[in-house]
Amino acid sequence: MSSMSFTMRQLLEAGVHFGHHTRRWNPSMEEYIYGVRNNTHILDLRQSVPLLHRALEAIREVTSSGGRVLMVGTKRQAAEKIAETAQKTGQYFVNHRWLGGMLTNWKTISISIKRLKDLDEQLGGEIQGLTKKELLNLTRERDKLERALGGIREMGGLPDILFIIDTNKEQLAIQEANKLGIPIVAILDSNCNPEGVQFPVPGNDDAMRAITLYCDLVGGAVLTGLQAELVATGQDIGEAEEVPMEKGLNEEPLLSEPLELSEVKDNPGPLSVKEPEVEAPAADQVDK
Repeated sequence: MSSMSFTMRQLLEAGVHFGHHTRRWNPSMEEYIYGVRNNTHILDLRQSVPLLHRALEAIREVTSSGGRVLMVGTKRQAAEKIAETAQKTGQYFVNHRWLGGMLTNWKTISISIKRLKDLDEQLGGEIQGLTKKELLNLTRERDKLERALGGIREMGGLPDILFIIDTNKEQLAIQEANKLGIPIVAILDSNCNPEGVQFPVPGNDDAMRAITLYCDLVGGAVLTGLQAELVATGQDIGEAEEVPMEKGLNEEPLLSEPLELSEVKDNPGPLSVKEPEVEAPAADQVDK
């Protein structure tokens, strides 16, 4: 089974369909909203499913051609999972704060990255001759640069596609990517603006279960693309020092069944009626 496969039920169980309170919506998201339940907007998963498939395929195509994926999520709920996914798949991330010019002024950012590497080398080698105050200042500078640039220190150039969680918080990243013509895959909650996003995916961007699902699917798309690149170049995967990860026999796969289009059309579940029968959002799913 492909690691890019998922079902509508999995999206429901992760709370992807829960938007924000009706007072906090963005009218630009109206086409992606199914209805209202308990003063909370319900996102239309019948649109989210094909749009998420399209976004994952775009990421897979980038990595299969040797491209770079930059994952951006600086909000508290997403920061750790974004970094974990990028590190596991050999991609790049920003999870602390987006620095102005991180894309549009790459030359200056590269200088800061070089400074970070120099500090790592200096602090990792001989530190004799430095006073305690000098050592403390260098360590603080290194830690500050690591938080801001650690996730892109080995990127070596501009990314080929961005994956963003919470477009409201990452507006600067979207503006820079649009200026440079870099495509964007983004999760759009009911309070977000889809403008400037080439691959929008309507979904909750606050719930940990939803964020984990997005990141796992994106990670699967990246690895599928990398494996396709190895096959296309004629490399023997079995001879590689690190082979592609496969689900263990005793490990419960995250995505249990591939999506069938007939399943969406003929059995949309609670979203097939005018008033969707869904549970009220839990406290950790909706930040109202």
